[in-house]
Amino acid sequence: MDGLAAALEQLAADRGVDLTMVSGDWGPLVSVGITSSVPGRKPLSVHIGAESRWFGVSGWSQGVKFITGSTPDLADVVRAGVAWGKGRSLRELRAELSFLHSSERAEAHERGPVAVVELQWRTMREQAAETPDFPEFGELVEAAHAEPRLRQLYVFSSHWTLGFSSCTGFPFRGEVAIAPSSNGSSYRVMMHPHSGVLGEAATAQEVVALAVSHLPTGLGPAVAGTAE
Repeated sequence: MDGLAAALEQLAADRGVDLTMVSGDWGPLVSVGITSSVPGRKPLSVHIGAESRWFGVSGWSQGVKFITGSTPDLADVVRAGVAWGKGRSLRELRAELSFLHSSERAEAHERGPVAVVELQWRTMREQAAETPDFPEFGELVEAAHAEPRLRQLYVFSSHWTLGFSSCTGFPFRGEVAIAPSSNGSSYRVMMHPHSGVLGEAATAQEVVALAVSHLPTGLGPAVAGTAE
């Protein structure tokens, strides 16, 4: 491995720290991954900016982008790789390296799957409330939220179709999906968004009950991780 990896390895050696490199997504001259010893954390992705001398980093864990940022200083990248690899919390990473940022969703993931599911449902209900010209979508969101077996799952939307996943990271493990009524059509239940229709119903409450009947027996709350 050469290019960026070699520069990082040399700088790490000069500073007396150990970094283990893996191949990057864009080739060794412009990208590299810095491995982590923490289970679930993927290698910190590092790439060189296309138009100016800066370095972008992003760290993923359990199907969620935990941190991201950019800096002109390669030494910052080494420090980020060390901190990420040691399992520093998001708060610690941001305090130690001001160029790093994390989302509200990432912070919820750090607290656990229950916090993620609650945040996602709150976001979905807010989105529905801000879409008054599509009341059927809002009715579907509220009916689904009122059903405990759906409320414990991670909810997401694709072209207004609600999907319900038993894991909180991407790629999701879809258990069932519901499309809202549109222009007088029925509400529809599917196994996955935009797949074949399993059944139809006239109201949001009826379609939610139908969707629940297609959930696997004994399915519990969504867990951290991905379908992979």
